[in-house]
Amino acid sequence: MNAELFRVGGIDCPSCAAGISRAVGQLPGVEAVAVDVLKGEVRVTVAQGGATRAALAQAITEAGHPVRADRPGATEARPRGPLRAAMLSGVLLGVGVGLGWLGQPEVLQVPVLAGAMIAGGWYVVPRGLKALRNRSPDMHALMTIAAAGAAVIGEWGEGASAMFLFAVALLLEQWAVGRARKAIGALMELAPAEALVIRLGGDQRVAVEAVKVGERIRVRPGERVALDGTITAGRSALNEAPITGEAIPADKGPGDAVYAGSINGHGALEVRTTRPASDTTLARILHAVEDAQASRAPVQALVDRFARVYTPLVVGLAVLVVLVPPVLGLGGFETWLYRGLTLLVIACPCALVISTPVTLVSALTGAARAGVLLKGGAQLEALARVTAIAFDKTGTLTEGRPELTDVIAVNHLGEDEVLRLAASVERHSEHPVARAITRAAERRQVALAGAEEFAALPGWGARATVADRRLIVGNRRLCDEVGACRDDVHALLDRLEQEGKTAILVADGREPLGVVAVADALRPTAAAAVAALRAAGIRRLVMLTGDGRTAADRVAQAVGVAEVRARLLPEEKLAAVRALQQEGEVVAVVGDGVNDAPALAAATVGIAMGAAGTHAALETADVALMGDDLTLLAPTIVRARRTLAIIRQNMALALGLKAVFLVLALLGQATLWMAVAADMGASLLVIANGLRALPAAGRPA
Repeated sequence: MNAELFRVGGIDCPSCAAGISRAVGQLPGVEAVAVDVLKGEVRVTVAQGGATRAALAQAITEAGHPVRADRPGATEARPRGPLRAAMLSGVLLGVGVGLGWLGQPEVLQVPVLAGAMIAGGWYVVPRGLKALRNRSPDMHALMTIAAAGAAVIGEWGEGASAMFLFAVALLLEQWAVGRARKAIGALMELAPAEALVIRLGGDQRVAVEAVKVGERIRVRPGERVALDGTITAGRSALNEAPITGEAIPADKGPGDAVYAGSINGHGALEVRTTRPASDTTLARILHAVEDAQASRAPVQALVDRFARVYTPLVVGLAVLVVLVPPVLGLGGFETWLYRGLTLLVIACPCALVISTPVTLVSALTGAARAGVLLKGGAQLEALARVTAIAFDKTGTLTEGRPELTDVIAVNHLGEDEVLRLAASVERHSEHPVARAITRAAERRQVALAGAEEFAALPGWGARATVADRRLIVGNRRLCDEVGACRDDVHALLDRLEQEGKTAILVADGREPLGVVAVADALRPTAAAAVAALRAAGIRRLVMLTGDGRTAADRVAQAVGVAEVRARLLPEEKLAAVRALQQEGEVVAVVGDGVNDAPALAAATVGIAMGAAGTHAALETADVALMGDDLTLLAPTIVRARRTLAIIRQNMALALGLKAVFLVLALLGQATLWMAVAADMGASLLVIANGLRALPAAGRPA
């Protein structure tokens, strides 16, 4: 199975996409054809031994759309021919109408109006004829038939007016769709095409694709970082807003990670690359945005199903209108032919079909610009319906980097020995608390012992054999389970938890050796983020944590969360999410993607934080906050709701105009040019309305 991608010119409406799909889909071995109107791309999946790339390109070209050779994201250069043809059509139409007003004979008017029709249809009729030959009638084909029919019955003025308006509307539609394309292309322009590589003979400009992992690059003040890497020399403040959405520049120095697309401040940096150009965080964001745009939201699938029924139905109605009334003696053939031609113009569902994707793509692109990655239209729809949000405490409401605060021995061992034993076990764990204990031992230069038979106990702690001791290092729950919690140990754990700390017991079997405690600072934005979510109408805000009740309540009170579920194992967090869902809530879970994977997976919407540094979160989460700023969450939910509202507005507008002119056409009150103006006007209106989901440059996304 091979996938071929083509950059194609002149795709500006869903009918264009349908024509390409039919033309290419007839070739041998073609499994699937996906046409992206807003990106101007055609992706074809072909079985082994099927049609060649050249044959696919020829089919696309024969469908009326030239295959382009430029790179993805490049702006399509618009030929001036259609503009000149539309202008000539308008001038000739004006002259023809003027001759009529002056009372000149038809022998003078008709050639001028015919010229206006020919000029307006110069780029329309060939595509319409190709569509008819391919048995895939689109708007161009319907307009060609309507104009020809108008000429046959002598309505030259109507035919010329309709063709001129259609030519102008196509130009306006191209411009409107081009705005959405530019927004998508702007994401691709965030990373430089070249990097300044440090070589033995001096610095050298090299295409980013040619830079190898491990090479050093230089980033000058004011430049964008070309590749992901680690700073080896220099200090600067980097604006990472293009990646994380965080507006405050981050101070960086040796050992710190930097991302492609970030903007360097006043310092010069040397960076050792850690990922190739194809695998940078920005590249993954772009791939995810492309996948999101290609995915189909439920509302979009509904619209497409309706459109597939609507067009044949209206075309069939137009045929009946032309044939049946004259046979029944209800009027002349020419009268009903004219009404049938008007119905043909109304039969194109362009406005309805394009109303959803242009809005979704604008919203997804705008969110990505703000540092929030939504995985697709379905996820955006689900986010708009969220009524309850569950936060995993560690790494979400807190910084996720706890520090050791206490080491307390409860028998004959000293504090350093308690810390040594605890760290000897915990250095094999990736849990944030375990890392805090290990870091503290390193700072105190405590020599660690080897550990055997290590086993992580998710939600409890860990166990291992160290220096012939069968050690357990874990929370109160584990302490009670093994019977190591004497009354004095319980009292000690209670005191530490009342101080807002996470207390960890160190025991040799059932004999308690000591207690270590860690504390994790609250995120500065946590309280503001919770308040914003409540203001956005989220009914229930819940905190899930494995910590003790006292410590959990202190954090919840500080950030403003009313419901707390404490001392939870990972599977119990999962059960808590399902319980909320059984109560009728649409649940989103916010976590760091490390210790809360089951709950994230069970949620209606899984939201991962800090995804810029965790590539796994980009792959698995429904929504990824690229940075650690929780305040981005409420605006994203509001954006999702606003996007669905715009889609509903567009559908009502498109269907409403169609319904009105369908009735007017049947009653003989709609002219051909009015139908064209209404149809193309509806397309332009829904595109313009959909672009409101894309924030204007310089405004917060």
